[in-house]
Amino acid sequence: MPLSMVKTGMPGTIYKINGRDHTRRFLEGLGFVEGERVTVVSELGGNLILQVKDARVALDRSMANRIWVEDAVG
Repeated sequence: MPLSMVKTGMPGTIYKINGRDHTRRFLEGLGFVEGERVTVVSELGGNLILQVKDARVALDRSMANRIWVEDAVG
């Protein structure tokens, strides 16, 4: 399921990142890589605050839709 559908507090494992090469490289630079655990910390005004690789990152919903996770309950 897309990361934007994961409920607050639920962890998941990234298994696919969609988008053009520059978009995927941008997300990888922020720590969003296949196999990495990610947790939705909170949602604020359509943006998601995410915990990934010991850092908190804010993404808008359209970017979060490009990240697909498994092991999370939507």
